[in-house]
Amino acid sequence: MSKMDLVKKIEAITELEQLIEEAKAEAEALKDEIKAEMLKQETEELEAGQYIVRWSSVLSQRLDTTALKKAVPEIYKAYLKQVASRRFSIA
Repeated sequence: MSKMDLVKKIEAITELEQLIEEAKAEAEALKDEIKAEMLKQETEELEAGQYIVRWSSVLSQRLDTTALKKAVPEIYKAYLKQVASRRFSIA
């Protein structure tokens, strides 16, 4: 693959990533409008045609790794797991 081909592919990637970000922002804006309507109607479930929209509170429990690391660093270190991955970036 020539350098010119690489440049064209990188430019295409950059353009597509920009389109994706714009689409995500637009989708979030639409979701926010629906959430505002749900707040207005004071409901966690809304029917619209064949769709049912739910916006409900969810409680979850997660390990506070920062606090664990400070409180008992030897236990924190004992359960660390090294993970290998590859990162692709364009600068």
